[in-house]
Amino acid sequence: MNKFMDGFKNNFKKWFRIRKKAKKGRPGYLDYKLQVEILRTVAYFVIVAALFWLGYSQTHSNKNLLTVVAVVGCLPASKALVGVITRLPYRSMDKKTAREIRDKSVNLTMVYDLVLTSKEKIMPVGSIAILGNKVFGYAPSDKVDVDYAARFVRQMLSENELGKVDVRLVHQYGGFLSKLEAMDKSAEGKERQKERERQIANVIMNISL
Repeated sequence: MNKFMDGFKNNFKKWFRIRKKAKKGRPGYLDYKLQVEILRTVAYFVIVAALFWLGYSQTHSNKNLLTVVAVVGCLPASKALVGVITRLPYRSMDKKTAREIRDKSVNLTMVYDLVLTSKEKIMPVGSIAILGNKVFGYAPSDKVDVDYAARFVRQMLSENELGKVDVRLVHQYGGFLSKLEAMDKSAEGKERQKERERQIANVIMNISL
């Protein structure tokens, strides 16, 4: 029992240590954002509980103004909890994988830790490479319909007036790395529209959690 509790405490401390802030589209973003949402939710519910307790301790009844404030405070707290529940299944790719991808995409515009959201589906995508009018991504989960995801990204880019963009996503990590390496070599010394690539990356990040 003691070993179990020690293990739990160590894992708890490891998870809830303050993580380095990660910007959207960078490795580690999903884990960082989930931690922020959890801490915010806990803070909201602690405030709600404190208000209720303070009101009850002063009046010895739940019929007081602070109880009303506490009840109203449950709305943002519940909204924050929904955010946690939504994000909970989706985690950042491990550092080793992110580093391996980064090493093979030195000359490419990259975005990581994406959870694409359409009206019908939620689609986790580990990484996407952008080179000119080509978008190539890696979706680790076999549950993601890569053809649907590619069509969705293509549609969003078109609606944002970015013209025709070739979008493809795959499940196979080895195939993704091979294609990534080929794209990176073709980008060496090539004159590119980097601003356009950044615009494509921003649209993709905007349709992600």
